[in-house]
Amino acid sequence: MKTKFGSAALLTAIAAGALAADAAAQTRRLSLDHYMDMESVSDPRISPDGSRIVYTRGWVDKVNDRRESSLFMMNADGSRKRALVDGGGARWSPDGTRILFTAAGEPAGSQIFVRWMDEEGATSQVTRLENGPSSPRWSPDGEWIAFTSRVNDRADFAGVDLPSRPDGATWTTGPKIVERAGYKRDRQGYVDTGWTHVFVVPADGGAARQLTTGDWNHGGIAWSPDGTEIYFSSYRVPDWDRPEHWQESEIYAVSLASGEIRQLTDRRGSDSGPVPSPDGRLIAYSVGDEHRDTYRNGRIHVMNRDGSGSRLISGDYDRQSGGFQWAPDGSGLYFNVNREGYRQLHFVSADGGVTQLTEGAHLFSLSSFAEDGTAVGTISTDHEPGDLYRFSLSDPGEATRLTEVNADVLHGVTLGEVEEVWYESTDGFRIQGWIVKPPDFDPNREYPLMLAIHGGPHSMYNGGFNFAFQEHASNDYVVLYTNPRGSTGYGTAFANAINHDYPGADFPDLMGGVDEMLRRGYVDGDNLFVYGCSGGGILTSYIVGNTDRFRAASANCPIVNWMSAMGTSDAIGYLRTFEQPFWEDPEEWMDRSSIFYVGNVTTPTMLMTGEMDLRTPMGQTEEFYQALHYEGVPTVMVRFQGEWHGTSSRPSNFLRTQLYLRKWFEQWGTHRASITTEDAEGDGESGGS
Repeated sequence: MKTKFGSAALLTAIAAGALAADAAAQTRRLSLDHYMDMESVSDPRISPDGSRIVYTRGWVDKVNDRRESSLFMMNADGSRKRALVDGGGARWSPDGTRILFTAAGEPAGSQIFVRWMDEEGATSQVTRLENGPSSPRWSPDGEWIAFTSRVNDRADFAGVDLPSRPDGATWTTGPKIVERAGYKRDRQGYVDTGWTHVFVVPADGGAARQLTTGDWNHGGIAWSPDGTEIYFSSYRVPDWDRPEHWQESEIYAVSLASGEIRQLTDRRGSDSGPVPSPDGRLIAYSVGDEHRDTYRNGRIHVMNRDGSGSRLISGDYDRQSGGFQWAPDGSGLYFNVNREGYRQLHFVSADGGVTQLTEGAHLFSLSSFAEDGTAVGTISTDHEPGDLYRFSLSDPGEATRLTEVNADVLHGVTLGEVEEVWYESTDGFRIQGWIVKPPDFDPNREYPLMLAIHGGPHSMYNGGFNFAFQEHASNDYVVLYTNPRGSTGYGTAFANAINHDYPGADFPDLMGGVDEMLRRGYVDGDNLFVYGCSGGGILTSYIVGNTDRFRAASANCPIVNWMSAMGTSDAIGYLRTFEQPFWEDPEEWMDRSSIFYVGNVTTPTMLMTGEMDLRTPMGQTEEFYQALHYEGVPTVMVRFQGEWHGTSSRPSNFLRTQLYLRKWFEQWGTHRASITTEDAEGDGESGGS
């Protein structure tokens, strides 16, 4: 075969290739070993006087295969970083002399502690609850701590009188009696064994006092600035759990002195997250109208303290918002917004109108601020896993970095370039996504492609650091992840574009992303792979039933049969995303269930699901796995131990997820495997470095 290079050009090309190969060999790439050394920082809380910051630092406990965290403290300028105490959820007392936090205590489980922030650092356990506390909040005078906790109960129907058992007999434990519609929840198990109520406890310790009663759950607590009331969300009606009420909640106030409860809102839809203004005259809260859509963004309202005068202040602003905090002068509220693949700080005026305060390709989150407006939060970018920053509320765009917790781990590591991409899909939709390229990327080479699909489906991939994608790229895959219609961050209309058509309406958006990649010339069209978990697993199972363009797929924690899933999943609310119950009209349910397309599947398809999954139960994986076997499609089922929904809550299972994905893709692809694996465990697991 003749070459178009002359001899001199050929020698030059050979030399250049040798230099490039040598440079690639010297590049230090991200590996799974790095994952076990990565740390995180979160939830920074600045003292009222702005002098000190308490924050949570997390790491991987390699011995016990779990993630751990402790409280750390530093000066506001970032100096004197030091470990403080085991625990999390620190909150400063109003006078800055103490912090409350939660940690393991007696008699068992999580308890509330208070630590004095002087040199002595005396610490006291202030609760001794049978069921752990949630959302502890200081009273304005620092004398009380409010929290919510579960009060045990049992089903009315429970308990029968058995005949006397013989002496010494051991009989089977009695049955679990279920009466409520929502009786289980992923990562928790049974949740119908009691009710969540509002409590207060003296800050220096003592008996906790229950303020709410009844067969209802209560949450979202906030103190009135004068300390006489606690606001909360609930739906205190006899038939609260009927399907027609699943979107309902109201805001109430309970008197600290008398326990009297007054209802502040009364409308169809969701009213939640009360946040009183500094002077106590107004209460801001989130509002959602009653609807039949699969998704709508909430709106921000304020009302007078007595519940009168409710009015909309966010106007037509239509993005996913959270973390509302009143400005010190009561002029409005600061809040964080996920929008167009990033997170920014916004401000809504009490007189109406939303202003965006930050911009850039980052995930910017406000956590807390001091009396003088000095604020702290977190910022993450595509190559920065996330650190703590200090800034002024008057100029949040000028932020000072306070931590670099992963600088040691990532020192000398070359990460893959992350490129933001927009492309046109059908019906006039513009889709945003990101490409992670391998280190030492060569645009003249053809790489295998992984298409990663997010869960939800109402969630949003973002442009922040993603270890999983970077680690795949370090093994010479190009990774594409996108936000197809149904994703949040682009407004209600975009998120609701899959209403009564999921999976399905989002399918062309994902395929459009693959087409965009092929047009770029550096993706191997014979080595396209797809995977996702939860909503991504649902879409992956749908994709393999509707196209054969992928070389292999991994449908992780999927729902493949909506009819059987609705009888076994904890997500009973999904029923309202269909026009009619399937026993009245099964056509839509069949059209949206991947099991009914399994006869079309030719793509080798792996399934990975947690054994304890209650959101997308293991039975869904088993249905698809057995159907694929029946059809003669190559498949394997990976049943993760110790996992609820997802496959990565345990650090070792994250490693396995990464490795099994590549093992499956490299088994069926024609590209050369980038990692040599050996049998690492007795069950045939593959390890790698």
